[in-house]
Amino acid sequence: MIKTDGILDIKTVHQCNCCLGSKTLHPQVSVIELDGNTDVAQNGIKFDFYTVLLIDRYDGMHCKCCGMRHYDYSEASMVFLSPEKAFDMTHDHVLPSKGWLLAFHPDLLYGTTLNHTLCNYTFFAYSKEEALHLSLREKNKIICCLKGIDEELHHPIDGHSRIIITRHIELLLDYCKRYYERQFITREDKNSALMAQLSHLVEDYILQGKMADGVFPTSEMCALNLGLSVQYFKDLLQFYSGKALREYVELKRIGLAKNMLMKCDYSVSRIATELGYPSVRQFNMLFKRLTGFLPQDYKVAQN
Repeated sequence: MIKTDGILDIKTVHQCNCCLGSKTLHPQVSVIELDGNTDVAQNGIKFDFYTVLLIDRYDGMHCKCCGMRHYDYSEASMVFLSPEKAFDMTHDHVLPSKGWLLAFHPDLLYGTTLNHTLCNYTFFAYSKEEALHLSLREKNKIICCLKGIDEELHHPIDGHSRIIITRHIELLLDYCKRYYERQFITREDKNSALMAQLSHLVEDYILQGKMADGVFPTSEMCALNLGLSVQYFKDLLQFYSGKALREYVELKRIGLAKNMLMKCDYSVSRIATELGYPSVRQFNMLFKRLTGFLPQDYKVAQN
């Protein structure tokens, strides 16, 4: 373990077990129940492996640090940490006092299906303020998965251990993916407001002529303006629009072009210029591909 700037850097799963008073049953994976005696006297903590935290509502801190709002469930919260991602509950409370911790090293995944599918669990790139908030039923299901991993860890290590353990972890992550999609739905009002904010942001970007050099708005820029992590923004946009950002922006630009054609006495050339297209030819091609009409024919077709 290394302490840098008040951050405790835990290098191995065994070090994690020693720090939190747990027995090492496997050198690359551990399930630890946090019972109130496991806090770390540091400003923060960083693990050199994947870490999943379940913060029980009885901890009393998860509302403050994990972005919980009135429209969220409140039985427990979950935070997902990729390797070397620093974490603290609050400035004086690093880890949950009540809950669970799952730690697994990337090396555990070699030769397993989870090694290829881990990239699909994008919530490992979310911030702690974008935590997953669980109902009682969901919390019990996650704890059941954790106990399944722990039960396998108490079996002597053999040639099947890696596959069985990683399948249990994959099942847990699949449930978390399902519950995050449910959370997008239960946060519909909040997320609709974010999508409306994004719509205005993109339209202003286009109308201010910032796309004149073919420079599209970036996910980093949009996420920053919306107060979200980049990956959470990408997943939110995909969930609500079914589009990646570039396609979303292009559809917005065509939508603005439609409005200009219907409401303004602008030439096709002027519209193409104002919306940042490099040429009328490219504007015509994209417009026809997305609407089925050339710009000059669109107004006639709508009347």
